[in-house]
Amino acid sequence: MRGANTALGTAGLAAFLALGEAVPRLGLVKEQYFPPTSRIAGALRDEFAETAFWTALGDTLTGWALGLAIAVSAGILAGVLISVVPHLREATASTVEFLRPIPSVALIPLAVLLYGTGLRSVLLLVVYAAFWQVLVQVLYGVQDVDPVADETARSYGLGTWARVRHVLWPTALPYVMTGVRLAAAVALILTVTAELVIGAPGLGARIAVAQTSQAVPEMYALIVVTGLLGLLINVGARTVERRALAWHQSVRGEVTV
Repeated sequence: MRGANTALGTAGLAAFLALGEAVPRLGLVKEQYFPPTSRIAGALRDEFAETAFWTALGDTLTGWALGLAIAVSAGILAGVLISVVPHLREATASTVEFLRPIPSVALIPLAVLLYGTGLRSVLLLVVYAAFWQVLVQVLYGVQDVDPVADETARSYGLGTWARVRHVLWPTALPYVMTGVRLAAAVALILTVTAELVIGAPGLGARIAVAQTSQAVPEMYALIVVTGLLGLLINVGARTVERRALAWHQSVRGEVTV
């Protein structure tokens, strides 16, 4: 099954690349706006040969990794705390529902005012966006805890943190891993967006420079790199999720299939 899926995925990618080569060559779109795949590949090869490209890639990955780590840690801690402290969830529900829908890009002016165009501005946007992905999943996971199991743990004299470790956490972990996977993708999106809009160092800033200087093949090449990063991050997150949940029925069933 996996071999067939891989073959189909490869065939689909090859067809997409061939279409990208043929459409501008046939004059269906202007090459100055959408270059053929071969020109984009050539521009990508040239980017790989430049030190500035690798520096920008490192800046993007640094902002992504730091922002994700902060958001995941804060989201898990806040979610567990809100869930175990009596009445805290009810007291914070309206605040969470008010803050969560605010788009992170709406905070760009605030980030620039506070921190300029440096890494801290990127982190502010990334952490704000990714934090809610983790927090909401933790809250859902804790809500799914079996009350009978929780009462049994209480009857055996387990304290609050012992119940968190042995009852709450195993139940919430699948939700937490889903939140981490979603947060990883959101963190990359906000990292590149921040670099693109406010000019923070990274791939987004290089895309903006390529666009303004009419270096269209280079612009598309950099966009391809961001897409590849997203693919690798998603694959990595799923791999970590499968390993962390190897004991869980959903993963065991997936492996069996």
